[in-house]
Amino acid sequence: MIKKISFTVALGLASLGALSGQKLLCQEDGNVTEGKKRSEEERATKKTNPRPGPSPGQQRQAASSKCILTGLWRNELGSKMQIQEVKGDGTFSGEYKTAVSLARRPIQPASLNGSQHFDEAGQPTFGFTVNWKSFSDSTTVFTGQCFVDENGKEILETMWLLREKAKAPNGWEATRVGTNVFTRIKGQNMRESMRSDSAR
Repeated sequence: MIKKISFTVALGLASLGALSGQKLLCQEDGNVTEGKKRSEEERATKKTNPRPGPSPGQQRQAASSKCILTGLWRNELGSKMQIQEVKGDGTFSGEYKTAVSLARRPIQPASLNGSQHFDEAGQPTFGFTVNWKSFSDSTTVFTGQCFVDENGKEILETMWLLREKAKAPNGWEATRVGTNVFTRIKGQNMRESMRSDSAR
């Protein structure tokens, strides 16, 4: 009698397990089907509502956040420089009019030549040499980076080395070092700026 009861209980449990398994299998099939439907709906939504690109205003803002070397610049001492268009290989030329000098001859504009890196972020590093042969025997080299500040203002942060002509090879005092920050001057070129300065 006990064996018969045990057999009956075991048979009942097995049947219950089979039914549970079928139920779980049905639930899993339902979840898979539901998941497929969701994926198909998401793909359809992406096709009908593609991700929007940058607006014209955002494009203009991105373009204006790039610092461009070409143009007229002035530093905190009043020195000015005109940088001509940067060529495809990164080289450029221009003119520099210093506001300070220890030379005995009158200050004259001097030629500059340099090169910049092309930076995707629009804040390139650069370097240029100024030859003061028009009124001095000195040479200055500048290196720096072009930035756009939080107000959209372009600035050139630079460091320079100026070498004066020395009488002996050990003339260590013939080299000076310093820094300058340049900001852009709009609506003028070097010649117009010089004429306006002399008219004051």
